[in-house]
Amino acid sequence: MNKEILTVVDMVSNEKGVPKETIFEALEAALATATVKRYPEDIDCRVEIDRTTGGYKAFRRWEVVAADREIVLDLQDENYEEAKLAADMLAAGALPYPDSQVWLKDKISENPDLVDGQFIEEPLEAAEFGRIAAQTAKQVIVQKVREAERVQVYEAYKDRVGELVMGVVKRVERGNVYLDLGGSAEAVITREDLIPKELVRTGDRVRGYLSEVRSEKRGPQLFISRTDKNLLIELFKIEVPEVGEGVIELLEAARDPGMRAKIAVRSKDQRIDPVGACVGMRGSRVQAVSNEIGGERVDIILWDDNPAQFVMNAMSPAEVVSILVDEDTRTMNVAVVEDQLSQAIGRNGQNVRLASQLTGWELNVMTETEAELKNEEEVVKHQKMFMTYLDVDEEVAVILVQEGFTSVEEVAYVPEQEMHDIEEFDEALVSELRQRAKDLLLTRAIVNEEAIGDARPAEDLLQMEGMDEDLAFRLATAGVITMDDLAEMAVDELLEIDAIDPDKAASLIMTAREPWFADAEVQSDA
Repeated sequence: MNKEILTVVDMVSNEKGVPKETIFEALEAALATATVKRYPEDIDCRVEIDRTTGGYKAFRRWEVVAADREIVLDLQDENYEEAKLAADMLAAGALPYPDSQVWLKDKISENPDLVDGQFIEEPLEAAEFGRIAAQTAKQVIVQKVREAERVQVYEAYKDRVGELVMGVVKRVERGNVYLDLGGSAEAVITREDLIPKELVRTGDRVRGYLSEVRSEKRGPQLFISRTDKNLLIELFKIEVPEVGEGVIELLEAARDPGMRAKIAVRSKDQRIDPVGACVGMRGSRVQAVSNEIGGERVDIILWDDNPAQFVMNAMSPAEVVSILVDEDTRTMNVAVVEDQLSQAIGRNGQNVRLASQLTGWELNVMTETEAELKNEEEVVKHQKMFMTYLDVDEEVAVILVQEGFTSVEEVAYVPEQEMHDIEEFDEALVSELRQRAKDLLLTRAIVNEEAIGDARPAEDLLQMEGMDEDLAFRLATAGVITMDDLAEMAVDELLEIDAIDPDKAASLIMTAREPWFADAEVQSDA
């Protein structure tokens, strides 16, 4: 039997590619389980197999327990109830597992070196490797082999996230595609990560972007995406040698999977056309990429450091006539000729949406006429504002707007030389305008200070996560004193009080409501 054990270990290790030590540990666990079943008590047993001869010995074990042992309880632990019972028994002066534990005080005289948590052992007659032991061993070995294989797969792929991988379709279940990557590795493409309307059959070879690797005991570990924008970038790296050489950069991509995509490219060598290099001879390179992702149409966009020019490039194939940039809100008003409006927007807004994702700017597409009207409205609004707040005539207001001034703050604090450079303005007029602007801002500050008065925010509002002191005082002025006051507000109401980002407003309100949810959970538990 001893030789048979060694033979089994060698065979399983070679067949599954699992370390021999893992198989030995599985056999020891199986023999220990079989040995324990021979005794009516709940004993603890350890079996040791000689790695050279195949012989094995069994030992009964007792854990040494100190009277003052502390058991740390974790509510998230799946064995919480068992741990709590053990802690209660120790507190009452009883051993939680008397068949496999002994008090330290009873054994310290025999061995002064004993400490809490150590084990003492004595030889035990081991179970024979019969039918029951063999069945147990088979189950344990299979489980150990699976665990070892999963560890090997994780170690092999954990550093490959972000790479392209290829596998053969094993099966398709509920819209999820399972791939065999070879070497016991299995990956899954979820329904959400599969290109819409893409037909995949068992036995097909599929390439995808390795988006995530998890270390789990059950279920898939490797997750592949066919819709990730990085798949497009990695495919171009394969098809365009200049990218690998570092001559061409692939900077950003945006996709509507299965329909259309845009990718931004830039050349480090002025002699090389990055768009032409990515398109290839007669479109061969971009066509190869398109075929790989289900016939998805790919637009190659030339990157530009100027955001406005980059947006104009991204709107291809539509031709942009004019563009108005608002850096504060990170939006651009894009004007196109009327007969290209539908092309600029694209089917279901596809073109403008992809251009927005690619550039990172919110784009408002309109015709030339609409852009002119909108621009005129903005001009008139700013003119009236300057005429009202600075008490100037229409002529001066028009000049300020034409020179790019849009607020009183700009008039007050831009470098004085910039205003002196305006041909129509003399030194006296510049000085007067700046003084009027500063006086207005000072008056506003005083009014705001007086409006605050005794309205001070509560301590909980001041200390709330994401809140700053200035915003808290402005909210207090509007009657929002406590966290509860803020929690009762809607996003629109908060935006009316203070011109902050809508996402930040929503975040602040949800933070203020967290105590409500906590109280609700406590009540439900009760």
